Amino acid sequence: MKKGFIIGMFYLLGLLLLSFGISTMIVADLGVGPWDALYVGLSETIGFTVGTWVFILGIILILLNGYLMKKMPDFLAIITIFLIGVFMDFWLLVAFAGLDSLSMPVRSMMLVAGVLIIALGITFYLQANFARNPIDSLMMAIKMRTGKSLAFSKTIMEVSVLVIAFLFGGPIGLGTVIVAFGIGTLIQLFITPVTNTRKRLTNETEVVL
Repeated sequence: MKKGFIIGMFYLLGLLLLSFGISTMIVADLGVGPWDALYVGLSETIGFTVGTWVFILGIILILLNGYLMKKMPDFLAIITIFLIGVFMDFWLLVAFAGLDSLSMPVRSMMLVAGVLIIALGITFYLQANFARNPIDSLMMAIKMRTGKSLAFSKTIMEVSVLVIAFLFGGPIGLGTVIVAFGIGTLIQLFITPVTNTRKRLTNETEVVL
C-alpha cells in the first residue's frame, strides 16, 4: 500500500514537473520540442487550448498505436494525457497568465530551466511504469513495424512531427534543438539519483549505481 502510494506520487509529480517545464519553454518563446511545437501551432491556428490538443492528439495516438501494434489500445494512457493537458492549461492560462514582454536574459534562463525540469519530470514519471505517454508507445510501434532501432524510430517520428509543427507555425527555435539533442543525456543524468530515492522510500534493497 505504501509502495503504491509513493510510486503514485512519483507519477503525479513527474507529470506536474513535465508540464511545468514545457509551459516554461513555451512562455520563453525560444523554441520547444517538436510535439509541443505542434500543440502550440494547432492551438494558434485552429483554436482550443494547448492542453486540449495534448488530449486530442493523445487519443488519436492511442488508437493509432493499437492499430500499428495489432493489439488493444492502451486506454489507461488517457489518464496520462488528460493530466498533462490539464496541468499545461493551468500553467499557461493561470500561473503564467499575463506574463509577456520578458527580456532576453529572462527568456534564456526560462529556456534552460524548462529543459532541466522536463528531464527531471520524465525521470520521476518513468518510475511508475504506468499508463505510458502514447508518444513513447508510438516510438515502440514504429520500431516494431519497421524493424529498425529505437534511435531510428524516434528520429523518424520527431522529424516528421517537426515538419508538421513548422507547417502550423509552431514555435521552433533554439529550444527545439536543445530538446532534440540534450534531453536524453539529462534524463540519463537524473535517472539514477531519482531511482535510488524511490527505492529508499519504498524500502527496496537494490540501489542503482
